[in-house]
Amino acid sequence: MIRRFSIARLSIGSRLFVSATLCSLIILFGAGFVLSTIYRRATERSFDERLQVYVQSVAANVATKNTANAIDPYGLGDPRFTLPLSGWYWQVRTEGRLTPEVLSSLSLFGGRLPRLDSLNIPAHDGSAREGFIIGPDERRLRLVERALELPDGSRYLVQIAGNADEVELAIMSFRNALWTSFGLLALALGLTTIFQVRFGLLPLSRLSNEIGAIRRGTSDRIGGSFPDDISPVADEINLLLDVNRDILARARTQVGNLAHALKTPLSVLINEASETDTPLSDKVLEQTSLMRDQVNWHLDRARAAARAGAIGVVTDIAPAVAGLERTFLKIFSYKQLAIASALEPDLKFRGEKQDLEEMLGNLVDNACKWARTEVFIQALAFTDPDGRPFIIFEISDDGPGLPAEKRAEVVKRGERLDETVPGTGLGLSIVADLAKLYGGDLALEKAEKGGLKAILRLPAV
Repeated sequence: MIRRFSIARLSIGSRLFVSATLCSLIILFGAGFVLSTIYRRATERSFDERLQVYVQSVAANVATKNTANAIDPYGLGDPRFTLPLSGWYWQVRTEGRLTPEVLSSLSLFGGRLPRLDSLNIPAHDGSAREGFIIGPDERRLRLVERALELPDGSRYLVQIAGNADEVELAIMSFRNALWTSFGLLALALGLTTIFQVRFGLLPLSRLSNEIGAIRRGTSDRIGGSFPDDISPVADEINLLLDVNRDILARARTQVGNLAHALKTPLSVLINEASETDTPLSDKVLEQTSLMRDQVNWHLDRARAAARAGAIGVVTDIAPAVAGLERTFLKIFSYKQLAIASALEPDLKFRGEKQDLEEMLGNLVDNACKWARTEVFIQALAFTDPDGRPFIIFEISDDGPGLPAEKRAEVVKRGERLDETVPGTGLGLSIVADLAKLYGGDLALEKAEKGGLKAILRLPAV
């Protein structure tokens, strides 16, 4: 059965790791975005400052010569302004004339640079603009322009454009280095978080192991030292275990006292009734015998209930089954029965040995009474959908079996379908009640060889 994912079922360690990882990733992504934005602006500003140097150089040349035609195309000292379509261009446009005069670098190769004001890019510092454009070679350019007005009233628009790929390459290189560094940092943070979570939850893991040892029966209390915030929990569990043992001890004592208090008067009545042969004595003998059986049944059930509540009691399956095989082979030796078993290794019942032997003993006894030649005992490990471990016992025989409609009746207390077979009729009902006390159950089915198969489910370790 597939279990659906649920946040409520996440362990504390998983919750801490997931929350720390998500917080770290959010912080790293946010920091990476902020740093990348800051670096982009700084790179663009640095590139603009380089272009502004060329703008000032061209503006100074125009102001000195008082004409744009007097600019030396080689005077900027950068050969890229002379290479055709190199991505680096300058252009000087005469303003305020009906026919503007345009002088450009050799690298423009007859092309023209657009005006930034026509692209709705606002000016700052009165006359300067910066922005991105598409150049004559279809490449993205960074353009800086500045309006220049000379004392004689002539006005010029000085423009310098540089290849924006340099900006993008610098930003991409920075981003690659940034995300690589952040990726390594995220990995280091993840490993550190795992270590912190495991180290921080180590006392809880140790406490869980101690509780598991108590449940398996290898320890009777929680030992060792724990941190100050875990130690009170361990102390309270130990106190609870002590109180539980005291309650069970008192319950056993009270059940024993009650058994002695009831059995003695009943034995006296039975003995007295047995000495006379009258209708009254026969009736008294009949009813007192019935009362004794009922008292024994209820006392056994009370003892079993007290034992079922014990914590940390574990019984090995293999020795108990082997002992039952030897016992019933002797008891039913006159029938020449074959009793075989198939057990998974290392099976352990989470409960008292006496209760296990009583349940299996009743089932094997019933199978031996009805079997013709053989009885088979099988024990398998089983895990329910909630992850709880169980043991499935199957005791089958090759006898006449039972019809489906009769199987539920024989589990009722005192119910016997054949009075010719000795017994009180309490065996299967005791097994069903004991199994229920331990959180298990008893079911009856048809065996493969035609007889009856009893399926007993009990909690395992």
